Amino acid sequence: MTGTERTTPPMNSDERATLEGWLDFQRHTLLLKCAGLDDVKLRTASVPPSPLTLQGLVQHMAEVERNWFRRILGGEPAPPIYDPTADTDGHDGGFELAEGSGFDDAVATWLAEVAVARDNCAAGELEDTRPFMGTEVSLRWIFIHMIGEYARHNGHADLLRERIDGAVGV
Repeated sequence: MTGTERTTPPMNSDERATLEGWLDFQRHTLLLKCAGLDDVKLRTASVPPSPLTLQGLVQHMAEVERNWFRRILGGEPAPPIYDPTADTDGHDGGFELAEGSGFDDAVATWLAEVAVARDNCAAGELEDTRPFMGTEVSLRWIFIHMIGEYARHNGHADLLRERIDGAVGV
């Protein structure tokens, strides 16, 4: 997923392949929004007054991947990655830039979380449920939620990138 070629999700496949394809498409889109920029630009808050950065979005999505696919789906008591004092009950942090951590570090951490997410998903069926907020949440719901989460933050990344160097699209 580190290259510049993004795979179009399947247009006529089963539900599982479609959901996995769209999630990977959105994951790859986030990387493409960051492509070709140096660490300084990736750490630049370019839409004042927001402190949001492209690196912060990647860090945040590592936290989101960890929350949904490790803590909730896998039942793992995984601590937060970027803020050890953060709430582990659904409030994913990561937006604040990690001191001494460059973009390559953030991407490596995020890709490691994506790999665990894929493994945890492969072990289950779309109908499988886990406890969440006093009810049950299915793997299907988690896939759909994550596609939406990435799409929303990819929109943020569009604005950040356009303000940094004028690049639009992807």
